[in-house]
Amino acid sequence: MQTKQQIQQLLTSAGASVNKRLGQHFLIDLNLMRLLIDSANISAHDIVLEVGCGTGSLTEGLAEHAGYCLAVEYDRILTEIAKSRLAKTKNVKIINTDILKNKNTISPLVANELASARLRGRSHFGEAKARKKYTGRIILVANLPYNVASPVMLNLVTGPLVADSMCVTVQKQVADRMTAGPGSKDYGILSILLCANGDVEFIRVLKPTVFWPEPKVDSAIVRFVRNKEKVRRIKDVKLFSEIVGFFMGHRRKTLLACSKLAKGKLTKIGNWPEIFERCRIDPKQRPEQLSPEEYIAIANLCDEIPR
Repeated sequence: MQTKQQIQQLLTSAGASVNKRLGQHFLIDLNLMRLLIDSANISAHDIVLEVGCGTGSLTEGLAEHAGYCLAVEYDRILTEIAKSRLAKTKNVKIINTDILKNKNTISPLVANELASARLRGRSHFGEAKARKKYTGRIILVANLPYNVASPVMLNLVTGPLVADSMCVTVQKQVADRMTAGPGSKDYGILSILLCANGDVEFIRVLKPTVFWPEPKVDSAIVRFVRNKEKVRRIKDVKLFSEIVGFFMGHRRKTLLACSKLAKGKLTKIGNWPEIFERCRIDPKQRPEQLSPEEYIAIANLCDEIPR
């Protein structure tokens, strides 16, 4: 793992500088970097995805714990620096690409590489031993670039490529949205989808001084762990996400008023009052007041209705 001076030297040697447009803020407090890694609970058989690996500082630490680490970096020069630093590390692959194909899709290159890594791991241990020795978990561990943090996490929750857990540094306002409850100002799509699919824990606030260059806001370490029991309650994750997105897009209107604004496939659901009644939800409530469980109930009833 690299100090501030080492990172600066690497950039200077490569004739590069920090790209503020890409939201580059390097985590330079090595104790907090260790906290991030330790909080992820990585085993030797896990596959770790790192987004925004920069010069490979965190990657070096992840490689010591993970069975395999896929590091993604959008900046070409930083990619080359990281590759040089980790050239002899066999369980790491660094690719230069955008983690997102678009706002709603993880890069196919990344998804395919993770799928291949999982297959290679099972092949390495053998099918008989794989069930005992190879968990096949995919874990996102990253100092997430501010400009892609929310869409990356949303995609890794709703799939088709899903993360079994995530331990990330994000802007504190994003961390607040990740952990917010119904009725609060920070409660939104991210809060609902994370809570509906797993358990979220706020680990620690990070002051700007632990990054270089210093951001203008506080950050935080947050952990998400996918909960299979919760996931099984949702009949159709795609429909559930669509319904949450639709209603929370009109968060201050009543549910009944929102239902009259439905577009696309949701227009085929014509009996919203009945759905609200069957879910024992007051249609005069606002979307921001509903719990994740209530959204699941609505989505599951909608799933029963032919569209």
